Amino acid sequence: MISLILMLGTLGLLAQVSYEEVQIPESLSAKAGDSVSISCTGTSGVDDDMSWYLQKTGEAPKLLIYKANRLHSGVPDRFSGSQTGLQFTLNLRGVQAEDAGDYYCMGAYSGGVCTH
Repeated sequence: MISLILMLGTLGLLAQVSYEEVQIPESLSAKAGDSVSISCTGTSGVDDDMSWYLQKTGEAPKLLIYKANRLHSGVPDRFSGSQTGLQFTLNLRGVQAEDAGDYYCMGAYSGGVCTH
């Protein structure tokens, strides 16, 4: 089994844009070759500025998807992102062992202050 974990947390204010890690306290397991989806809900003002990250133990988070559905350079195309309103989804088609880790979604929105 491959463990995919979506972690929780909140990030702070940077310039005039707040970055908020939108959380779902969820752990899921998948077998190699499975397809899985992980969703999170943004706040108003996020628009399409949602990113997805994968963090493996002892490593810095790696950007997978930005602007809701744009694949970051070098990321395998088995990863994809989608958006319906404020609902954002990371799709992973054909899970591989190397995909195990902690998955984060992070939205940026104009105005406001994000507290810890």
